[in-house]
Amino acid sequence: MTEMPKKDRPVLLIVEDDTGLQRQLRWAYEGYEIVVAADRTQALDAVRLHEPAVVTLDLGLPPDPDGVTEGFATLRDILAMKPDTKVIVASGHGARESALQAIADGAWDFYAKPIDIDALGLIVSRAFHVHALEAENRRLAARVGAGGFGGLVTASPEMAVVTRMLERVAPANVSVMLLGASGTGKELLARGLHDASPRSRGNFVAINCAAIPETLLESELFGHEKGAFTGAVKTTEGKIEQAAGGTLFLDEIGDVPLALQVKLLRFLQERVIERVGGRKAIPVDTRIVCATHQNVDAMVADGRFREDLYYRLAEIVVRIPALAERTGDAVLLARHFVTRYAVSMNPAVTGLAPDARAAIDGWGWPGNVRELENRIKRAVIMADGKLVTAADLDLDGKAEETAALNLRAARELADRKAIRQALARADGNISGASRLLGISRPTLYDLLKSYDLHAS
Repeated sequence: MTEMPKKDRPVLLIVEDDTGLQRQLRWAYEGYEIVVAADRTQALDAVRLHEPAVVTLDLGLPPDPDGVTEGFATLRDILAMKPDTKVIVASGHGARESALQAIADGAWDFYAKPIDIDALGLIVSRAFHVHALEAENRRLAARVGAGGFGGLVTASPEMAVVTRMLERVAPANVSVMLLGASGTGKELLARGLHDASPRSRGNFVAINCAAIPETLLESELFGHEKGAFTGAVKTTEGKIEQAAGGTLFLDEIGDVPLALQVKLLRFLQERVIERVGGRKAIPVDTRIVCATHQNVDAMVADGRFREDLYYRLAEIVVRIPALAERTGDAVLLARHFVTRYAVSMNPAVTGLAPDARAAIDGWGWPGNVRELENRIKRAVIMADGKLVTAADLDLDGKAEETAALNLRAARELADRKAIRQALARADGNISGASRLLGISRPTLYDLLKSYDLHAS
């Protein structure tokens, strides 16, 4: 068998001050690039230089070789520097207490001395395997986030229909109207449409028509000449001119007042504008993409939106499905947001627990992707362990109503709810809670351990 080149081997950092054990461990592991450190300073220098995937760490390091203080400080420093490192802690000092603290501080595993080389070797091998899987998972999440139409994170057939339509429309010089609820990603799709069009080298300019006072909206869109009104100290281009050669995205087009709709219609018909206070017609080549969550047909029927403008803006109409209508996208997006926010907000978090996935999949998401993103951001901050749970999501106490895709996830949701309620009624008393649940105390202890719940 051809030996793997040294530079291609995964790096294993051994932090151990016993020189005899250093030699023993160095020769015990085949297939790894071994780096050895004898104290905290050397260990941190090695992490900076080699970025090891796995570290074995003896807690008894100088200047406290008979204690664990220096070892735990080293563990915390390593994880602060490189949170994805799998640190395997070894100690003979108060093994149970040290193990509990090590895992609480973020260690991957704990091994009590004296060291069994074969057993420790299996733990090291498993740590490398899981590290590689997590790294691949992050790469896939990043690829999904960056590789879709306009950076859209989706795998649903419903959104595939939308993106295919936009890809076909992108090269054509026609106006496009995106219809969909707030938070469905209309601006993201508009930007994707611009990027996929021959206008991609021009500017993409976005304006939210509902966010600008009616008295200022005309100036924002068409610009103004110097002296056109009080405070107009210089001639200023509007958004339409700024997007010349590119795309102007008019979000919430339904909020444009009728008087301004007339001026917008003239631009779409003649492709010229007049700035506020100006008298000169300025030709502008700008593509218009607009969006709204309102029922434009009803607005036209009520006389609140000009019919002739509607047909100019809606040469192509694309309806964006709500998140609840996008098969499988809620969990996919949740994983993407966990990966994004865990890096800066809670590096210990690596994914979603089964009950969280079930809760996300069953929730209606009335606020769509925007609501989901906010929930995940909060959950990442609040999570105590490595996985975001349904409780962390805090879906108004209705996580139990979610439709789990399998019986195991559904049972876990029901168990967690019942246990929490029983503990609350029993003021955290295990015996009282077990009587309320109709189970034995040992069974309740097992469930608490299995679901990582606490009595108080």
